[in-house]
Amino acid sequence: MAPMTATDAQRRTALLLLAIGIAGRLVPHPWNVTPLIAIALLGGALLPLRWAVGLPVVIAAVSDVFLGWHATLPFTWAGFALAAGLGTWLRRPSVGRIALGAMTASTVFFVVSNFGVWLIGGLYPATLEGLAACFVAAIPFFRQMLVGDILCTLGFFSIAAVMGRLPFAVRAR
Repeated sequence: MAPMTATDAQRRTALLLLAIGIAGRLVPHPWNVTPLIAIALLGGALLPLRWAVGLPVVIAAVSDVFLGWHATLPFTWAGFALAAGLGTWLRRPSVGRIALGAMTASTVFFVVSNFGVWLIGGLYPATLEGLAACFVAAIPFFRQMLVGDILCTLGFFSIAAVMGRLPFAVRAR
């Protein structure tokens, strides 16, 4: 059997993350707690940039076929793609960087997706007060997402480190 090349390893990693991501969005889960931000960050750390950005968008698109389409999907998908771009910062991982990356990605997703809800969702007036009301109304969802994203991201990076997928060991600093 021929040894696995880096490209084969990246393909297998992407396919595994794709399956986990789709399943993670489709199985019952607490509101706004899915592994997608963690997958975007890990993909950014392990995969070529175009694969990393495409991976969470494909996961979202496939699962949204089953979950339902809505006008704010471009904002949601953009939030996931931005998280993958942020994941490239985690190519030199440490526990602190991983936690900070998860918090930052969650916050970016929160801002982008809720901006989309305010802009085209029709639920809030097109004023600064309406934008503020939109963000305030979303805070309970953000709390759950933030905790889930931090735990999933730390878990995914830990598993990747144990499996030898990270180019070097994750440092405790």
